[in-house]
Amino acid sequence: MTETTNHHYWQGAFIGEEEAGRRLADWPAAVEAALATVLETETVLAACDALATALLDPTHPVRARLAAHLPEGEDPAVLAELGRLLGRRELTRKLRRELGSAVPGRLNRADPRETVYEAWAPVGLVAHIAPGNAATVAPLSIVEGLLAGNVNILKTSSADTLLTQALMAELAALDPSGALAARIVVLRFPSSRDDWLRLMCAPADAVAVWGGEAAVAGVAAHVPEGCRLVEWGHRISFAYLTADAWSEQGTLEALADDVCLFEQQACSSPQVVYLDTEEEGEVFAFAERFAGVLAARLPATATGFGALGDVRPAEEAELTTTELVARLEEHLGLTRVFAASDGAWRVMADTRSPLTASPLHRSVWVKPLPRKRLIATLRPMRRYLQTAGIAGSRTDFAELSRTALAAGVTRVTPIGAMSESYAGEPHDGVYALQRYSRRVAVQADPERFATTACLDDLARPVLLPRPSGPLLGKDEVQERNGRVARADAELYFRSGGSTGAPALSLFSYDDYDTQMHAAARGLLAAGYDPARDRTANLFYCGGMYGGFISFFSVLERLGGVQLPLAAGDDHRATARALIDHGADTLFGMPSYLWQLLHAEADALRAYGGLRKVFYGGEHFTPEQLRTLTEEFGIEVVRSITYGSTDLGPLGYQCAHSSGGVHHLHADLHTLEILDPAEDRPVTPGDTGRLVFTTHARRGQSLGRYVIGDLGREVPGRCTCGSLAPRFELQGRIGDVMRVATYFLDRRRFVSLAEEAGGHRGESQILLERTPARERLTVRVERTAATDPARLREVFLSGYAELRSAVDEGLLELVVEAVDGVSLERSPGSGKLRAVVDARR
Repeated sequence: MTETTNHHYWQGAFIGEEEAGRRLADWPAAVEAALATVLETETVLAACDALATALLDPTHPVRARLAAHLPEGEDPAVLAELGRLLGRRELTRKLRRELGSAVPGRLNRADPRETVYEAWAPVGLVAHIAPGNAATVAPLSIVEGLLAGNVNILKTSSADTLLTQALMAELAALDPSGALAARIVVLRFPSSRDDWLRLMCAPADAVAVWGGEAAVAGVAAHVPEGCRLVEWGHRISFAYLTADAWSEQGTLEALADDVCLFEQQACSSPQVVYLDTEEEGEVFAFAERFAGVLAARLPATATGFGALGDVRPAEEAELTTTELVARLEEHLGLTRVFAASDGAWRVMADTRSPLTASPLHRSVWVKPLPRKRLIATLRPMRRYLQTAGIAGSRTDFAELSRTALAAGVTRVTPIGAMSESYAGEPHDGVYALQRYSRRVAVQADPERFATTACLDDLARPVLLPRPSGPLLGKDEVQERNGRVARADAELYFRSGGSTGAPALSLFSYDDYDTQMHAAARGLLAAGYDPARDRTANLFYCGGMYGGFISFFSVLERLGGVQLPLAAGDDHRATARALIDHGADTLFGMPSYLWQLLHAEADALRAYGGLRKVFYGGEHFTPEQLRTLTEEFGIEVVRSITYGSTDLGPLGYQCAHSSGGVHHLHADLHTLEILDPAEDRPVTPGDTGRLVFTTHARRGQSLGRYVIGDLGREVPGRCTCGSLAPRFELQGRIGDVMRVATYFLDRRRFVSLAEEAGGHRGESQILLERTPARERLTVRVERTAATDPARLREVFLSGYAELRSAVDEGLLELVVEAVDGVSLERSPGSGKLRAVVDARR
């Protein structure tokens, strides 16, 4: 065990007694300064996950440093246990269970159809009074305070080591922003120092105290009026066995596990074993059998919990007194005692049912309690009850669980699992994170905030940890998919394959839910109105393609009216469904929507009810947009989302965005724009490769992913008021084709066809190799005004590099008009393949 004269950790530094006293005097001002900044939940998760990785690695230097601070006799495995509790998976699950979201602090709409915003806000300052008998309680209590966004000050016992201080220092060091350090203070001093206790609690908004009634009362005297007192007091747990269960040897072995684990020092350890009987003889017989099972167990010193098994003089006196009284009552026929000769364990059978606390250290009462008297017997002790371990049939387990809960129990488990827990489990009947939080609400004007999905986007930018590590491409991500744990691979999607072979993408349901909520917020910003719009979901479905099902999920979260039609070949039936059910909003791929609208143009123009189109996966050209508004009367045409199958939604358009301009989903991703040829940032405003780091993924590391798109940063704050960064898409990296020694850009062909050639339909480029030269064929959708010869001249006169390649005899240029259905599309998503490279 390592010691130092600087026993206190204060906002990033170890300090001594005198300095701690000075800082405590100015503690209210320090709290106010820390609360003036916002702590992002992702900052806490990222640092905790990095610390968890270190704690789970026996060779990591962080674990070695912390092991030096373990209490004497403490099993180093406690550090690994901390690591398991601090991982991203566990903490995210805890956030979702207790606060309903992985980012509970953001002011999102409580109901997407109303401009009412709700969030969980920190109470402010949480003062933690930690117990002296549990090494993990103090650091985990601070982490809970941090997850809720609070400033935290914690008192440890003067007899404790500096484990908590060292752990918090390691955690804060993993956050380069300094936000965690600013919210952590750990002091070590005796409870007799009332002056320090008073100073640390004076500005507190909540005081969490661990201990018995005396400890709680001592702290309560220093809790200011209006401050929330969170009591984590001592609790009593018991086992309850039906007749069928107690006759089985496996039940007794499992019960012994519960007794010996942690040497009954945990509140969840059984102190009493109740039998569903009124027969005294059955109680004595069971106690004798169970004594034999305990006798076969290894002593505490050999279990890895030796420190917990150490018996202090006062505890020794209580053990001796309890056993002696029980033996004296044997003469009255009330009890029977079975105990080890060395005092290592004792089983005390008692014919009286009322709950009796055990002196612990493998000391167990066995009592009769017919289930019909369970509530009457236990309810008077309801303030102190915690866990009931139940053994019985499936029906017994269900019935007795309800009865035990009615008596005041807060946890029910099977025998053998009384001290097992899960992420996000309520503690003593409440969620800790809710006790350290406030539920807040903001009501905004429906007209002015109609397209504001998250109120925080108007107030402050999201600051996530800075990306680091190597760049990843699709091949690297696919290779990593093979290493994703099954528990994190709950949902499988395949990409449409429009830019290559279809790629597999894996999601947990929690991550999928997070991303669908983000896409839903993006749609609100784009002008979708879930209270009024009637939507036809016309994305492609099947073959593990995620388009249709994703936007089905988005609409479900928005509460919008949905016609789940999906893209299909029967355009007449689709148009009839739109008309019959009053659809006014279309979701789908531009190429499919274009086909549908033109195939059923007469019926849909006569209907006249279409008002909005939200598209994804491709882009409408300016001429196509003009056709939608002028010929079909559509008022709003916007991107439904910008994203990818593997990363999910990346950006969204607001009501003031057009073309390829999108806001970043900054609460999910970080965006870098790197030079097309070198791995360095471009000059702001220049075009570069879009590189995304996603932070909200469980069991996967998708950092610095080169997604294959080009774009540029859009400077300044958007007219919509959002502070979320903006970027403009400027094509795929593959849009630039190397043909006949020249680099040709597909987008030039599209713009020339529209602006100089008047073409309004779709187009596709086919690259082939002939015996004499390469051939570039521009396949354009046939319309009444299509003139291939004229378009060929437009391309040659407007694209100097193309003309040079043709004039030099290196390239054959062909323009042909085809039916739209003849254009090659991805079989999975229905996307138009913009460039088909058939050169081999």
